[in-house]
Amino acid sequence: MPSLPSFSKAATPPPPMPPKPTWDPRPVNVRPFPWLRPTIRIRLTLLYGGMFLMAGIVLLTIIYMLAADALHDGSALPLKILGGKFQSTSDICDLPTETSGQLLQEAVNQCLQHQRAVALNSLLNRSLLALLGLTIVAFAFGYAMAGRVLSPLGRITRTAQRVAGSDLHRRIELGGPDDELKELADTFDEMLDRLDRAFESQRRFVANASHELRTPLAINRTLLEVQLADPDASPELAQLGKTLLATNERSEQLVEGLLLLARSENKVVDKRPVDLSEVASQAVDQAREEAQTKGLELRGVRQQVFVQGNGVLLERIALNLVQNAVRYNVPEDGWVEVTTEPQPGCAVLVVTNTGPVVPAYEVENLFEPFRRLRTERTGSDKGVGLGLSIVRSVVRAHDGTITAEPREGGGLVVRVVLPL
Repeated sequence: MPSLPSFSKAATPPPPMPPKPTWDPRPVNVRPFPWLRPTIRIRLTLLYGGMFLMAGIVLLTIIYMLAADALHDGSALPLKILGGKFQSTSDICDLPTETSGQLLQEAVNQCLQHQRAVALNSLLNRSLLALLGLTIVAFAFGYAMAGRVLSPLGRITRTAQRVAGSDLHRRIELGGPDDELKELADTFDEMLDRLDRAFESQRRFVANASHELRTPLAINRTLLEVQLADPDASPELAQLGKTLLATNERSEQLVEGLLLLARSENKVVDKRPVDLSEVASQAVDQAREEAQTKGLELRGVRQQVFVQGNGVLLERIALNLVQNAVRYNVPEDGWVEVTTEPQPGCAVLVVTNTGPVVPAYEVENLFEPFRRLRTERTGSDKGVGLGLSIVRSVVRAHDGTITAEPREGGGLVVRVVLPL
């Protein structure tokens, strides 16, 4: 049987090995001796151990001096011999001048015991006074040293309080030894950097969205208004244009509300004195035509009171509350009451209206975006469902509070409290 020709292929060389890395794969900033790091535990251990040692040395020295003085006083002989006679030298006990040797020995022993008891009592009293003094000094010195060691925590707390006021540009920049507090401060600074970048990105997004969303809606409104102004337009086309114009206006309101809601989540930094009664009166004037159309009475006494804030945002608070009170009202014999009054340390805006009965458990849901009474999405021509959400955000941005409670007989009582 003929052998088949063998077809041998050239051996393919193996792929070259990847080059070995020239860098050290060990993580950076690894301390060769981590136990030598000056941590807070080591510093506090050395500090309070040294203080305890110093206090012990001082106390031991004082006790030694007091004990030496007590031994000197307690070991002195209560008598001295002059010319074969003895004379008492102790003020504590009085020895007899003439007596036999045995009785004299007993009297001297009793006197020495009494002297030792007096000396020990004096030693105890002086030791207690020294201990009390050293305790006061130790507490004072320990308080001062603890404050010095923990002072970076105060700096971190003050920076956090400033950051809470929307000043994200501040940093701790803590110096000193590389301990746990410096690590905490550096971590906090890194977190502030990320938050600052996130808020700056949000502000740029809001600005860009404001332009990109308003422009096409404004163009659509202009085109629709031009078309509606055409006298040759058919009735069907005119009706369609009005419907589209209302839809476009609704979209504009939704966009304005969302943008305002996004901006008002931040704190108001540039605050100026604003008359809350004037703001409320302007809101009432803007809603007066709509209220007259529905046959509603606008009333209320508005006392002059100044608050620190942004006038445009405060006007938005009053206008949204008044418009909600007008739109969600009863068909007949309804009213809306808007009052402002000063109170100790704050100003109060109260908007009360007649309207449908609101269950108490539904009140909190009214402040959520796109929520209305017994419905979750926008579905009517009364608004876009952002009015009370915007009001709550703006009130929080002014460090104020807003509460709402059902009114007996129907309607709501909304109370806004703003700091002066």
